[in-house]
Amino acid sequence: MFMHASLDGFAAGPKGEMDWIHVDEEIFDYAGERTNSADTALYGRVTFEMMQAYWPTAADKPNASKHDIEHSTWYNKVAKVILSKTLKEEDFSNTTIISDNIAENINKLKLQPGKDIIIFGSPSAAHTLMSADLIDDFWLFVNPVIIGEGIPVFKNANRTPLKLIASTAFSSGVVCLHYQK
Repeated sequence: MFMHASLDGFAAGPKGEMDWIHVDEEIFDYAGERTNSADTALYGRVTFEMMQAYWPTAADKPNASKHDIEHSTWYNKVAKVILSKTLKEEDFSNTTIISDNIAENINKLKLQPGKDIIIFGSPSAAHTLMSADLIDDFWLFVNPVIIGEGIPVFKNANRTPLKLIASTAFSSGVVCLHYQK
């Protein structure tokens, strides 16, 4: 799970606001190393629709940044899995929609050969996966802000002992904590 968090444990504001999240080239470079180790991206419907609206053509824009080019290239080649009960199969390239038997379907995915599966943001999807104990690694980008209320990072999670693998502090004050089950 790859998620930004406020210091008080929220993934987004009460209406899904993410304007408090800090990203810059230093964080993009760090995150890029992680995404390059994955060949499957898992999203909830809301996050997928946000990603799909931007990333397929981000590299084609006249002033595309290094990050836009790299992430767009990655996004267009990885398999995408969307957890959604409402999104219907459309002509999305290299995309699978899982709407039921989530634990069974995710476990089948995890057994397939290949690189890592990475979940970006998608708090509702992460909550579903946490309740089924399907997340093996937690990469939390803790932002130096208290937002007071919103969508929690952890909800419906079972008690899960974690081991701190690494912590990385960025010049912006954001700290990435990598925990593993």
